[in-house]
Amino acid sequence: MLDAIRWDADLIRRYDQAGPRYTSYPTAVQFHDGIGSFDMLHALKDSRKALRPLSLYVHVPFCANICYYCACNKVITKDRGRALPYVERLEREIALISRHLDDRQVVEQLHFGGGTPTFLSHDELRQLMGVIRQHFHLLDDDSGDYGIEIDPREADWSTMGLLRELGFNRISLGVQDLDPEVQRAVNRLQTLEETRAIIDAAHTLQFRSINLDLIYGLPKQTPESFARTVEEIIRLQPDRLSVFNYAHLPERFMPQRRINAEDLPSPAQKLAMLHNSIEQLTAAGYRYIGMDHFALPDDELAIAQEDGRLQRNFQGYTTHGHCDLIGLGVSAISQIGDLYSQNSSDLTVYQDTLDAPELPVRRGLHCNADDRVRREVIQRLICEFELQFAPIEQEFGIVFRDYFADVWPDLQQMARDGLISLSDSSIDIKPAGRLLARSVCMLFDRYLSEQSRQRFSRVI
Repeated sequence: MLDAIRWDADLIRRYDQAGPRYTSYPTAVQFHDGIGSFDMLHALKDSRKALRPLSLYVHVPFCANICYYCACNKVITKDRGRALPYVERLEREIALISRHLDDRQVVEQLHFGGGTPTFLSHDELRQLMGVIRQHFHLLDDDSGDYGIEIDPREADWSTMGLLRELGFNRISLGVQDLDPEVQRAVNRLQTLEETRAIIDAAHTLQFRSINLDLIYGLPKQTPESFARTVEEIIRLQPDRLSVFNYAHLPERFMPQRRINAEDLPSPAQKLAMLHNSIEQLTAAGYRYIGMDHFALPDDELAIAQEDGRLQRNFQGYTTHGHCDLIGLGVSAISQIGDLYSQNSSDLTVYQDTLDAPELPVRRGLHCNADDRVRREVIQRLICEFELQFAPIEQEFGIVFRDYFADVWPDLQQMARDGLISLSDSSIDIKPAGRLLARSVCMLFDRYLSEQSRQRFSRVI
């Protein structure tokens, strides 16, 4: 893993294409409205019988200000009064779901995302966490992986103290870029001092892990300006960093229409930003985990990757992929056994359904036997950069080369191009190909078509 990435511009130009990020397989694009609350209840029953551990995701959609680049499900409002009715519906959803689970099912992972979770008042956060603890078996010894996304403009030392008191031990901060001109272009004005204050508080209060998010490819960015941002971020010493590629899709995401396309950096400039960032982070001791993620060598993700325990789900890279994931809130996605289900993305529909009271599940899918094979193949490639055929053949009763005969010529071409090493027993993504792991995974995606590719961002 020491030589995790080797930059190969020719290989990037050849294999940089639009495709899924594979937080699931099949991806959410395949979800259909034939899945409802009955399917969810049946999956919860199976989870209870198996006493599988749990991962909870809580979606808080509210933001006080709009960031033009954002593609998340959110509600922009200055009215803080909208939060309490939403929290009350969350509590109903929690009560409805928890009655179908067993108290012995431990919540190993908890994550609050958004939107802006700290849009909620201190009383609302305290109330919501109290209800979660009442209905689910949370760990009280600080050994759980309990994280929350924070907007430094919406938090202070007292907020951080409250979060630590409530049991959170991991935080993720959106930064995106520190250059004032870039911040004005995307309507997210956030000073380095605001970010540093939250990180200082997290260190003092002994949060276990700090993640920072950056985005390259935003309007007004240059390779030189983004390198300065990365340099400042490295000084803050986060445990993990996410360096995302901005996908400009104004036809799909209305806020992006406020971005002047003429201000966007060129493809060559974006490549330079990524190349520079990789060199800066590698020199600072960070390891490339995959899919835009970097971590210090002693971080849990880096250790899990070395040990072959790294997994991926709707919350990104994780060491808790063995847990049943229960999504709570508007648009939240659950993965329980072989069921994927998603709540309504419409806030009014979500709240009205819980008033019924019914679970607000609106779409999803059941994984079939083929999905399970391909899911495991993609999981191993995207987490470990290698795949041994024998375990797959043994687990699923297939002959790998026969089962994937249709993609074998493409794999051979990737091998000739130096992206992978291919043998009769394994695939190994080479250091020059690791930035392009999604392109390898896409070969095994039975649902991916040229038309559906348009819904996704490019690999680089």
